[in-house]
Amino acid sequence: MELFKNTNYDFLGKKWPFIIASLVLTVAGFASILMQGGLKFGIDFKGGTLMTVKFSQKPPLEQIRTAFARSGKIKGEVTVQSFTDPGTQNEVEIGTELVDERQLAANRLSMEQVLATTFAQPGNGKLEFNSASKDALAARLRDPLARAGVAMAEPQLQKVVAGILDFRDTPPRSGLVTDFNQLSSLPGVNAGIMSTLKQECYLAPYTVKETQMVGPKVGAELRNKAVLATLYALAGMLAYIAFRFEWIYGVAAVIAVFHDTLITIGLFSIFHEEISMTVIAALLTLVGYSMNDTIVIFDRIRENLKIMRREPLESLMNKSVNQTLSRTIMSAGLTFLTVVALFIWGGPVLHTFSFALVCGITVGTYSSVFIASPIVLFWHNYTDGRKRTAPVLAAAARTDAPRKSPSKAAK
Repeated sequence: MELFKNTNYDFLGKKWPFIIASLVLTVAGFASILMQGGLKFGIDFKGGTLMTVKFSQKPPLEQIRTAFARSGKIKGEVTVQSFTDPGTQNEVEIGTELVDERQLAANRLSMEQVLATTFAQPGNGKLEFNSASKDALAARLRDPLARAGVAMAEPQLQKVVAGILDFRDTPPRSGLVTDFNQLSSLPGVNAGIMSTLKQECYLAPYTVKETQMVGPKVGAELRNKAVLATLYALAGMLAYIAFRFEWIYGVAAVIAVFHDTLITIGLFSIFHEEISMTVIAALLTLVGYSMNDTIVIFDRIRENLKIMRREPLESLMNKSVNQTLSRTIMSAGLTFLTVVALFIWGGPVLHTFSFALVCGITVGTYSSVFIASPIVLFWHNYTDGRKRTAPVLAAAARTDAPRKSPSKAAK
């Protein structure tokens, strides 16, 4: 299927605006990184504790920050930020950066204590329902149910508790029940069980959905391995393309991919996005995607070189890009629509991954045409110019060489 037939756009003639735009984006990215004192790494790379907390109402961000600042129990800087995605309404992310790996577990416990002291009303010995495990809830209900005359065998108790917690943890509640009456319609939950639940448990206005802990040594090791993985991928592709085409094609392709990666990382810094292992996976995906797009164009250039030997190289390259234009638009366009959908509706888990792909596919598509191809063209023009200049210089050298006079020659 061809969207464009017999096109004859002068792509290489329009290369300079794109090259200048790439230089501007690269410089802006590096400037942003320097001004911010480096990239914004996630817990994966810098180490620390990251806790996702869901509230029953709009999270009181300033109250959370004040509570953690005044506690004096948390080691390291504490960051509190809310999610803007509709699917994560009333959720906040509380992170602590840490340099001492031995403090990780203590920090997590201290974070939970600060939240409980600030937001959970004293339960007078009751069990906090939204954070209770299956075993803890079953143990709390077993004897009170027996005293209340609710006859229930152990398998029945375990089944009812499992059903209650499954209801609690299923969206849209996602771990946060705001009223015990929400449980009254569940199978096996009768009036006696409801009464016992209310007597033995209480509901906090929040729940801890997820907690991540990464030591600083592990974070540094992951960061180094991520860099090495990217460099190894680029080195392998350079070797492959240099073997399949010419070495200059491999260099041009790798420079274009480096260009895509650097601009994408710069955009992460400009938009204050966090770099995590998910982002590294996106960057490696981008490396393969951009390289594949470049190879398609280079392959068409190589084929045309065999059948259009007398065609000027710039004209031949333009024809090659025009011949692959439909394929480029279809593959890049459909992929771009997919990652835009992920970026808009994918939620916080896929946010940075999809952001990297949105930036990378945009930059990678034009770099194959306006960065990689011009590098090959510049090199061939340079080498051809040297080949044409060398005989002229040699002839001029022979002409300007001092000649011996006849009298001196006789002597």
